[in-house]
Amino acid sequence: MNYRPEGSLFRSAANQRYISSAEGLSDAMENGIILEARAAVCDSSHNLIIDLPCADGIIFREDGAVGISDGKTRDIALISRVNKIVCFKVISLTIGESGKLTARLSRKAAQEECIRNYINDLRSGDVIDARVTHLEQFGCFVDIGCGIPSLIPIDAISVSRISHPSDRFALGQNIKAVVKSNENSRICLSHKELLGTWEENASQFEAGETVSGIVRSVEEYGIFVELAPNLAGLAEPKENIHAGQNVSVYIKAIIPEKMKVKLVIVDVCEDPGRSEEMKYFCRSGHIDSWKYSTECSRKIIGTDF
Repeated sequence: MNYRPEGSLFRSAANQRYISSAEGLSDAMENGIILEARAAVCDSSHNLIIDLPCADGIIFREDGAVGISDGKTRDIALISRVNKIVCFKVISLTIGESGKLTARLSRKAAQEECIRNYINDLRSGDVIDARVTHLEQFGCFVDIGCGIPSLIPIDAISVSRISHPSDRFALGQNIKAVVKSNENSRICLSHKELLGTWEENASQFEAGETVSGIVRSVEEYGIFVELAPNLAGLAEPKENIHAGQNVSVYIKAIIPEKMKVKLVIVDVCEDPGRSEEMKYFCRSGHIDSWKYSTECSRKIIGTDF
């Protein structure tokens, strides 16, 4: 079983086959298969009503998520699932007096299996799939499998500083993350190590080019412009420039020994819109260490996992 963020299985042919008939649901129950469908309603008792083509699906409150029954997880974790895809295992199938099939489902059971067979085995340096679920000033919450949440702190999102995670991510975006630690199934994540070293990023640019960038901060001594998520340069001061603007910049110099890029702002541009596809330089499923700094730089920036 490949334990993915919720929504990854929903449109698959196998999932649709299982949820579309009583026979399919029975087969999934017998074999312990994790399925996905849309949560249509969270009722007044905080039970989730699941939209199934062939049955009345229900996830009772205590089966809604790991930690609900003992108070470690708040009920907002259930309320917030309405109109979203949720994972579950089929617990029982019964025929009511009306002749309609009722399926009792458990999201908690799916999460417990995910924790047992996947989360518990994650180690520092493992590169995993995640899906952005919530953005706060202090960081980005992601689903790392079957709706199990983890946090990427804002300072771990990229080397180029951002004022809010929404500067980098969008809700529902599929991303990669790297495990920094796993203590009692509590996963701490980072992201910047997957976005390349200074040298890898700088190699995409040449002195004399005019390229696009995003203003990240305006200081008395100059303006920091992001050229890539892990690369920013310093432009000369210019009036009427503020953080968040899209600009075109002339690259005066690229200086590896100082890890600096000198820029001149040419013009302010319209927002071209952001691609949700992140460029990752890491190609493996695990990294032991990451060194952002260049070999000729006195400043050492990196991470050991």
